[in-house]
Amino acid sequence: MNYENIVVERSEHMEVGKRIGQYLRERGIKQAFLVSATGMTACAVSDICSGARKTIDVVEYWKICKALAVPLETFLEEAA
Repeated sequence: MNYENIVVERSEHMEVGKRIGQYLRERGIKQAFLVSATGMTACAVSDICSGARKTIDVVEYWKICKALAVPLETFLEEAA
């Protein structure tokens, strides 16, 4: 996978941000953890996890995956 060309946008499937939010809920991880681990604002994390944001910047996405210690493909699988 060419990570330089990852574009995380709304898709017909469950949105990437909502998948991130679901991942957090299923594992009992608080959004505050992502805020602390990524340096993103609470508003940005909340908007991403709720699907309110139309896009997720590739750097933000990378920070989230790194904080959660998951491969970059984790939340993209249904969107591909």
